[in-house]
Amino acid sequence: MSDGPRQRGAASSSKDAAGEESGEGGGGGGVALKKEIGLVSACGIVVGNIIGSGIFVSPKGVLENASSVGVALVVWIITGIITAIGALCYAELGVTIPKSGGDYSYVKDIFGGLAGFLRLWIAVLVIYPTNQAVIALTFSNYVLQPLFPTCFPPETGLRLLAAVCLLLLTWVNCSSVRWATRVQDIFTAGKLLALALIIIMGIVQICKGEYYWLEPANAFEPFQDYDVGLLALAFLQGSFAYGGWNFLNYVTEELVDPYVNLPRAIFISIPLVTFVYVFANIAYVTSMSPQELLASNAVAVTFGEKLLGVMAWIMPISVALSTFGGVNGSLFTSSRLFFAGAREGHLPSLLAMIHIKRCTPIPALLFTCLSTLLMLCTSDMYTLINYVGFINYLFYGVTIAGQIVLRIKQPNMHRPIKISLIWPVIYLLFWAFLVIFSVYSEPVVCGIGLAILFSGVPVYFLGIYWDNKPKCFDAFVDKMTYLGQRFCLVVYPAQTSDDGDEGEEMKEARSPLSKEHAENNKSADY
Repeated sequence: MSDGPRQRGAASSSKDAAGEESGEGGGGGGVALKKEIGLVSACGIVVGNIIGSGIFVSPKGVLENASSVGVALVVWIITGIITAIGALCYAELGVTIPKSGGDYSYVKDIFGGLAGFLRLWIAVLVIYPTNQAVIALTFSNYVLQPLFPTCFPPETGLRLLAAVCLLLLTWVNCSSVRWATRVQDIFTAGKLLALALIIIMGIVQICKGEYYWLEPANAFEPFQDYDVGLLALAFLQGSFAYGGWNFLNYVTEELVDPYVNLPRAIFISIPLVTFVYVFANIAYVTSMSPQELLASNAVAVTFGEKLLGVMAWIMPISVALSTFGGVNGSLFTSSRLFFAGAREGHLPSLLAMIHIKRCTPIPALLFTCLSTLLMLCTSDMYTLINYVGFINYLFYGVTIAGQIVLRIKQPNMHRPIKISLIWPVIYLLFWAFLVIFSVYSEPVVCGIGLAILFSGVPVYFLGIYWDNKPKCFDAFVDKMTYLGQRFCLVVYPAQTSDDGDEGEEMKEARSPLSKEHAENNKSADY
């Protein structure tokens, strides 16, 4: 992995080699990512990635640390507001630096290559493979559980079905951006309908007078002593529950009219998720006491068994649908992060290439799928998530701090959206409180997470910063890139200069396959 032109620009396709294969995409007529994500699909990506299985299965993380129902509801509302502020900051960054890759691209452009690489390193190594593996395992568990009513499904069966889920959705994402977004739209609608059913049942319960735990005198009656440390943990759990709010920034280049649809999708989605989270939790306590809720391993299923009678099967099916859509959304967005990293020279250039006809980043999707399948083979997924969850949250604050730095360094930079700096300051104060408390309460876990993060430093200097690698190594990389292109039928997306012609650097830095076809003046349909 070299940071020079060979890696950044390797595999650039020419108009002769690829221009006729795609009627859509880049402004120069070459193969490029298509802008196929409209406002509805953008909302589907945000909502679908935030709302996973947690609200159905285990929303008790906030309640058990908040110590009362009333405080728990306040925590859900405040964390929703803080998430909305963070998303507002990301909206400005997204239209100021309109590149796919989200916080990785912003951190790299503002703080430099090493900081950006470390963000990418932790995401590639642990965050996305483990999260996708866990969501896929949750899906397979809820699909197989009815077949094993008296015991737990076999571990091998769970992992095999999770692998099938991943392979199927990877195929869908490789085939078409439109197919992937339609899957996301459908399954996001499905999970919202299931949550709407829960909320409606809660309203019915309230109309019947079942609101004991919502009366102020009872709502704030603690079932354990209030504690500042536990309250901070409740906010941390609430913040994790809203995780995924920044995923739309990973696909900025595929948004239709991103300057309009990126902020609109955020302004629609975050309040919607906050409303759903708060009222779903209100619905739960209309039929369960705090003690029952904390004792349940699958809150929505218990809720369904109490109120839906013979229709109780709707809840486990809803969880399965929710997790299936969650896997699809995570695959879609994380592959774009790896695509952006490869385009910047921080990952092998093959991952920055797209299919000559479908215009999908097939190598990045296959890499994402393979890394998740490998994680399914390990038994330490949940431990790894504990270690790096803190690091993931740490980078939210680093990115938003970068917004302030960018304002100071480049005050005259064009910003289609420009918010008051009071908002990033409010977010950073809340973020600093949670980060400091996390380090104080779990120093070993945070320390190991930081160690995993900084293990990327030597990789950066050896793989990227070091330009003068042996020629045999460069030749080997080029050969592997060429074979990967042949196998996946991919080329580097067209990049154009301001006047619409291909830039000189891109002309000089073609991949072996693109050079061969440009020289032979043949179609790229090989």
